[in-house]
Amino acid sequence: MGIIQDSLDRAVAATATRPIPKSAPAQMRFLLKQAKGSTRAVAERLGVSQRTVERYLKGQLRRPRKDFAARLEREVRKDWQPRVRGRAKKRAARSGGIVIETRARFGFTAAPGSTDDGRVRRLTQHLPPVYAARLFDAQAAGATEQQLQAIAAEGLQEIYFKDRGRRAADLEVEFTDIDYVELDF
Repeated sequence: MGIIQDSLDRAVAATATRPIPKSAPAQMRFLLKQAKGSTRAVAERLGVSQRTVERYLKGQLRRPRKDFAARLEREVRKDWQPRVRGRAKKRAARSGGIVIETRARFGFTAAPGSTDDGRVRRLTQHLPPVYAARLFDAQAAGATEQQLQAIAAEGLQEIYFKDRGRRAADLEVEFTDIDYVELDF
């Protein structure tokens, strides 16, 4: 995935009100419940054999390898507290907005006589609910990383650089060379 996609996923996961199950058998039981009792579906989802899933469920296996433990935890996090995550997304898209913190290169296309050389900036900016809704809708529709970057760039352009339309009317912002992006809502 991409850097903005991952940041959106982390922000949504941070809205959880309870921690995920700690042990591998408990995580396996949770995934089994989500798969409506199908050990085959859980095995396909995790990329292991059906027998391995059954062994974790019986308690014969307790401590997975590092790579499998990370995959198991990642799959549990995807399904953990869907209603809580949905409410948090809805709240951000309707009234709260989203906070974006980033360090990236911002270049400009502006009126003649202004500097358009890109430079690295560190920004922390609250974006209105409209941009949060657009990011969530694009993510749900399977948008590419470039499309998500374009939405974030447009939000930063309108709110930070154009100051909500009060200045630099013809400014076009390029959001490239992203060092990091952290989203919160």
